[in-house]
Amino acid sequence: MAKIEKFEDLEIWKMAREICQYVDYLIQNTNLKSNYSIKDQMDRSSGSIMDNIAEGFERNGNREFIQFLSIAKGSSGELKSQSYRSFDKKLISEEQHLKLNEIVELEKNKIAAMMNYLNNCEIKGLKFK
Repeated sequence: MAKIEKFEDLEIWKMAREICQYVDYLIQNTNLKSNYSIKDQMDRSSGSIMDNIAEGFERNGNREFIQFLSIAKGSSGELKSQSYRSFDKKLISEEQHLKLNEIVELEKNKIAAMMNYLNNCEIKGLKFK
């Protein structure tokens, strides 16, 4: 496995960025743009996934990284719920809703796998060297 030196190298961060881009696409190209509260919530929760992965990585310790990954995972669940709300309100199509849920579920699973890896890793982070 290649050494990860910056958060931009993490697959889970790259996926979170793609999720943000898809949410932004939905906001710009669907009826979401007419519902300020839900579009703002979706923008914030998708950004929270990405930002918490980055912040946790920069803490240089597994325990703190896991804590921030847990927050990112929670934001993934929040975004999935908002996708259901948007679909139920007919702000996005069923296809868009299913696509968003699929990529968010994959991200959530990858975050959980990273948390599991860090929990079982002998190296505890750069600050402990």
